[in-house]
Amino acid sequence: MTTPTMANAVHRGSGMSRRLLLLLTLTCAVGVGTVYFPQAVSPLVVSALHVSPGSAALVVTAVQIGYTAGIFLLVPLGDRLPHRPFLVTLLALTGTGLLAAGCAPGLAPLLAAAAVVGVTTVAAQVIGPLAAGLVAADRRGAVLGTLLSGSTGGMLLARTFGGTLGERLGWRAPYLAAGAVALLLAAVLARALPVTAPASDRPYPALLAEPLRLLRTEPELRRSCLYQAAVFGAFSAVWTCLALLLTGPAYGLGADAVGMLALVGAVTMLCTPYAGRLVDRTGADRVNLGCLLGVLVSAAVLAAGAGGGAAGLAALAGGTLLLDVSMQCGTVANLARVYAVRPDARSRLNTAYMTCAYLGGSGGSWLGVRIYGRAGWQGVCALVALLAAIALARHLVAHDRRGAMGGASRCRSASGARPPPPRLSDQPVERCDGGATDQTAGTG
Repeated sequence: MTTPTMANAVHRGSGMSRRLLLLLTLTCAVGVGTVYFPQAVSPLVVSALHVSPGSAALVVTAVQIGYTAGIFLLVPLGDRLPHRPFLVTLLALTGTGLLAAGCAPGLAPLLAAAAVVGVTTVAAQVIGPLAAGLVAADRRGAVLGTLLSGSTGGMLLARTFGGTLGERLGWRAPYLAAGAVALLLAAVLARALPVTAPASDRPYPALLAEPLRLLRTEPELRRSCLYQAAVFGAFSAVWTCLALLLTGPAYGLGADAVGMLALVGAVTMLCTPYAGRLVDRTGADRVNLGCLLGVLVSAAVLAAGAGGGAAGLAALAGGTLLLDVSMQCGTVANLARVYAVRPDARSRLNTAYMTCAYLGGSGGSWLGVRIYGRAGWQGVCALVALLAAIALARHLVAHDRRGAMGGASRCRSASGARPPPPRLSDQPVERCDGGATDQTAGTG
């Protein structure tokens, strides 16, 4: 069982300097980028190792499956292990796996190394809960927004990095370069990260089961998961079907057009830090409301891109940009709310949240392709609007419920609630979502 002393130890002492925030943001970019750069290297593997495109694509699949497994199996350990040795070990294993992949003599060793890399490259999912515990509640949104901008940058630039370096120096070069960077970051973090104590002493099997229990018992977690699953599902449906639209008869463009259009999303790197500061000032609920409305509007803008031509391409660029910004800024608000639920269980909360997000994204891709085959691009846009409407309806219900209970006038925190004044006792204090939290755990 988690003790007040252990929970408090996470927040005691070290804070978040600008240098440390920059280092953690860079680590998030490298960690997330490691999942995506193999996509650009896959065609080079086909010719170099003399395998079929389908076989080479298994490398990308191995990384993605490993990443999902790592979120479930390793991220909850962020509540059980000290963050510094845990993160350093993850990065060291990732770097070693990347170097092994870069030296692989054939497809089978490459697949094995890619699976190891996928499982261990979950540093970004461990850093979020760590950073939330190192800063005060009124700075948490800004810090999470900055970290998310790093993850977004890593996702967007990884394919460019992998493709450019691979074309010039061969498919092994991106793996070897990324491995060297991961090992360098491990060495730097071993000296730069502050010492933190574990937030929980629960055994590992209990940690794995905890995300499901938290989903059952924490309404604010369920609400945030619904928002992210719906919006990420809409996002995945759009980007999965966009390649079909651009390469189809309406536009007749090549596959590289999708990559160029994706670069428009780089604007989100600038928006997420601002969204974080807005969460700190106004609460997560208002930011969520704006983002859900943004997704709804993006569906209408994207629908105008069905006709093709320059006007249609402009509509697709504007619609995808609005959708990207709305999703990423909404993520900042959701994470701020989730991390405020249980300071002693942030890694387990993050596991539940990310699992729901990826399930929503997978479901959105699956639905999007099938709807596109039956109703075309307009059907996909209708799906985006439906998913946004579902999340918006849930948001309005939650707002009305809090208003009826009088919570909106008395509470305000990262989830739109202000906690009661601190008590001098160790008794649990009431949370604005109806639960209780230990006073000694702190918020920053």
